[in-house]
Amino acid sequence: MVKLRLRENESIADAVRRFRKAVEHSGIKKEMRRREYYEKPSDIARRARRRAERRARMQRLSGGN
Repeated sequence: MVKLRLRENESIADAVRRFRKAVEHSGIKKEMRRREYYEKPSDIARRARRRAERRARMQRLSGGN
């Protein structure tokens, strides 16, 4: 949960800007997008497997250090 306290003599626009940055930094927006629609477990596994294959391919191409 993101909490924000107004600073002394802080404008609302500045507070909103700080709040948005805090929400972005905490990962709440990313989590909301991920949970927006139901995704089958098989689709999650397929995406993870493809991500791992892509990562392995890139590592082989870059020299494998």
